[in-house]
Amino acid sequence: MSGSAATWSSAHEIPVVVLAPPNLRRTVSIALVVGSAFFVMNQLGVILSGHATGIVWLKAALTYVTPLIVSNYGVLSATRRDTSTSTSNDND
Repeated sequence: MSGSAATWSSAHEIPVVVLAPPNLRRTVSIALVVGSAFFVMNQLGVILSGHATGIVWLKAALTYVTPLIVSNYGVLSATRRDTSTSTSNDND
């Protein structure tokens, strides 16, 4: 990997990290793989049987959104910059 990874320390920097191309490719890939596995296990039978309601389709969408959110949380946890600078003496 070349270049430095995007990091963040304040909320307004979060979109920069989440939308950085390497992070976005990784999180979308995770969402597609994990979401597809969960979709097949939980919703595909209902949809193929013709009994899909609006709620089933909403659940199907959330099946992909959830791993996307979780993988982004992992990226944000790994890329947070520590801005605290300890100047106090621990031996006070």
